[in-house]
This record gives sequence, C-alpha cells and structure tokens, in this order.
Amino acid sequence: MPEELRRIIPAPPPPADIFATYQLAHEFHQEAQHRQELERYCEWYYLTAKRHRNELQRMQGDINLFGWFCRRKSQ
Repeated sequence: MPEELRRIIPAPPPPADIFATYQLAHEFHQEAQHRQELERYCEWYYLTAKRHRNELQRMQGDINLFGWFCRRKSQ
C-alpha cells in the first residue's frame, strides 16, 4: 500500500476494542429505551390518577342510591 493511503486510511482498531465499543453502544441504547419507557409509564400513571381523582370528586357529589335503598328497607 502506498504511503499516501496509509496516512488517509486509519488503522483498524484491535478486535477487543470493537467489542467494547459495541457493548457500550448497546448498553447506552438499552438505558435510553428504558428511560423512555419509564417516562411514558409515569405520564400514563399521573394522567390515570388525575382522571380517577376527578371521577371520585364527581361521584362524591352524586346521590347515594344504594344507601337510599338500604335505609328505606331497614325502616
């Protein structure tokens, strides 16, 4: 190989470095994916909790039909 091409083309890294780089990239991808899934789950959880709190608040203002029937039978 001519000397000019040796300066342009970098020497390939040793095989152990290639595996370490791949492993690091793989772990980074898994961590990023895990964080995205956790963020989506937390968003879903908070929205669901808020919706349930709103439903509970509305239900507390409703007439208690079950209690009304139970009181009527016991009298």
